[in-house]
Amino acid sequence: MAKTKIVVTLEASLLRGVDALVRDHHFDNRSEVIEAALTEHLARLPRTRLSMALDNLDPANERLLAEEGLVGAPWPEY
Repeated sequence: MAKTKIVVTLEASLLRGVDALVRDHHFDNRSEVIEAALTEHLARLPRTRLSMALDNLDPANERLLAEEGLVGAPWPEY
């Protein structure tokens, strides 16, 4: 896949962590560390949004909606 060169500014402590990963041979270079971190973060975003949306649900209200219309009557024949 084609790659594009960019410039980013990082806090010194974050860059030290990136450099430690390269120094300890977890990655070949800084670019690989940043690319792996971004890939993982972007993959998690949709799940994070779903989790936040689910946090806004009211369990009692959802139960009422789920049981609405259920009065013990059997399902109609088709």
